[in-house]
Amino acid sequence: MCIDELKKSFSDLSPTTAFLVGFVGAILLLCTIGFFVLLGFLVKGNVSFASNKVNKVAAAVDTTNPTGAQPDSLTEPAGTVVPLSARDHVRGDSDAPVTIIEYSDYECPFCKKFHETMKQVMDAYPGKVKWAYRHFPLSFHANAQKESEAAECAYDLGGNAKFWEFTDQIYARTTSNGTGFALTDLPKLAGELGLNKAEFSKCLDSGKNAEFVKTSLSQGSAAGISGTPGAILIDAKGNKQLIKGAYPIEIMKQIIDGVL
Repeated sequence: MCIDELKKSFSDLSPTTAFLVGFVGAILLLCTIGFFVLLGFLVKGNVSFASNKVNKVAAAVDTTNPTGAQPDSLTEPAGTVVPLSARDHVRGDSDAPVTIIEYSDYECPFCKKFHETMKQVMDAYPGKVKWAYRHFPLSFHANAQKESEAAECAYDLGGNAKFWEFTDQIYARTTSNGTGFALTDLPKLAGELGLNKAEFSKCLDSGKNAEFVKTSLSQGSAAGISGTPGAILIDAKGNKQLIKGAYPIEIMKQIIDGVL
C-alpha cells in the first residue's frame, strides 16, 4: 500500500476510531523505546556487577601468600622421623622450641632457593628455631650424591662448622640442575675453606660416606619426603608436620607462627 492510499484510508476513519488508532500507536512506540532503554540499563548493570566481582576477588588475594592456602593446609602429617642425634648438622639454639629438619639435594634449583629462605628463617627466629640438614640426593642430579659425600668429608675434617661453610658455598656457587658444580672443584673448595686438600680428596675418593648419605635418603623417604626440598617441622610438643616444597619466607613464617 502506498503512502497516499494509507493517508486516504486513515482520513476515512471516524474521529473516534482515528483517535484510538493513534493512541494505540503512541503506546506501542513508547513501549518500544522503553524496552531498549531498560535493556541498556541491564547490560550496564551486568558489566558493573562483573567488574565489582573481579575487584572483590582481587582485593581478597593475599600477595604474601601466593598459594592462597591457610597455614593448616600448607603441611601434612609426617611419617616416621628419625630423632636428631649428635651426628646431625644443626644450626641454631639446641633448646629452640621448633625444629626444622630439611632433606635436600645440592644440585636442586629449588633447594638452592630454599637454602636462602632458611637462612632468613634463622635470622627471623633467633632462639626459637633450630635447623638440621639431611641429605636427599635425587638420582637424576648426577653430582648430588658425591657432593653430599663431600660435605660429610668436610664434617669429618673440620666438624659441624666446616660442614655448614661447605654447604653454604656449594649452594652459592652451583648453577644446579644436576652438574652445576664440577666434582673436580670440590677439593679446591675444601682448600679455600681451610681444609687439608689431600685428606679431603682421600676421604672423597674412598667413598666412606656413601652409605651414610644413602641411609639419610631412605630415612627421608620413610618420613614422607618424595622430592626436594622437603622438611619436617617438629613443635615443642613433638608434633611432626611435613612441609613439601620451597616455600618463601612469608609462608614459612605463617607455618612457624602457627606452632609457636
